[in-house]
Amino acid sequence: MSHDVSEQLAAVHERIAVAARRAAREPSAITLVGVSKRQPQERVVAAVAAGLRHLGENFAQEARDKRPALLAALAERGAPAPRWHFIGQLQRNKARLVAPHFDLVESVDRESLAVALDRRAGEAGRTLDVLLQVNLSGEAQKGGVREEELPRLLAATAPLPHLRVTGLMGVPAAGTDPEQARPAFARLRALRDTLSSGTEGGTLQELSMGMSGDFEVAIEEGATIVRVGTAIFGPREN
Repeated sequence: MSHDVSEQLAAVHERIAVAARRAAREPSAITLVGVSKRQPQERVVAAVAAGLRHLGENFAQEARDKRPALLAALAERGAPAPRWHFIGQLQRNKARLVAPHFDLVESVDRESLAVALDRRAGEAGRTLDVLLQVNLSGEAQKGGVREEELPRLLAATAPLPHLRVTGLMGVPAAGTDPEQARPAFARLRALRDTLSSGTEGGTLQELSMGMSGDFEVAIEEGATIVRVGTAIFGPREN
């Protein structure tokens, strides 16, 4: 299994490099996040041992429960601890599970959540990087702030002392053709570029967009972070 995961990881890195070169970008400018939710520990350990440096989790309690054993297994392999991204929708009362342990929260979409994360990060004596999630599809079931409300959320979040707003995240509407996502990715980049020229948007560098089915198109449209699960780890466990 470790050999298979290593090969799959190498294949994803190569696809990232090809897409970056096609867009006249450096492959090193793109961060690969391995989405490890509901994946067996041995697959995740194998990927980190093979060079995966960022892990993304969707569920706060699942991440809390499996993190100690995973870190212990990585230490046994002599593999470095990964940088942890929280990428799922987050309830305000779960901020206490996330702020002390994650390095980047990609799914901040309302002021009350930002305030809770700021308070919990302060209690932990740390500064937490966050991305503001934008609802690119207009689908009610997807998290994210509406585009027209994004400036207000940035204005409310940027001054919080224990948060550092570093960019935007978005998930386009599901589709069978990766090209269908291109307009949404381009729109998110335009939003980032517009906001970054303002007083409160100077730290907006990151664009987290693109998953296993469309990350190459996302890179062509400016993604700096891509979130890839099944293309690295294979199908998830139920």
